[in-house]
Amino acid sequence: MAYSLHEKLAADCESLGDLDLCTVLLMRDHRFPWVILVPRMEGLRDFHDLPRNRAIVLFDEIDRVSRILVDEFEVEKINVAALGNQVPQLHVHVIGRYASDAAWPGPVWNAGVVGEVDQAVVGERALVLRRVLREPAGRPPETT
Repeated sequence: MAYSLHEKLAADCESLGDLDLCTVLLMRDHRFPWVILVPRMEGLRDFHDLPRNRAIVLFDEIDRVSRILVDEFEVEKINVAALGNQVPQLHVHVIGRYASDAAWPGPVWNAGVVGEVDQAVVGERALVLRRVLREPAGRPPETT
């Protein structure tokens, strides 16, 4: 069985391209800079389903997207979550947060329905993210 993106993710998100492991998506919600990483491997439901060597790649990609959200959108906090209660395909939410956002200090899922999406905001974020994601990735900082 070949990898395919879950239809709900495809319907709710803008495609930004691919990293080494993951398809990168932008949630169509102007209230938050909200990226979703989906490993391009069939049959994954939870993080522990990833082989260890691929889990390390996923962690590096989460780190890269987190740093991009901080650098490009000056977010104050990053939330990372892999819930999968509505979409069974493994996907990781990397969400930039501000103390002034619609859900603060709670999770974005407590912000209610987005209503009319400001597509101009989503489109501008998508342009920025596509540009930055095409740039070569720096190595994550090593700790001793």
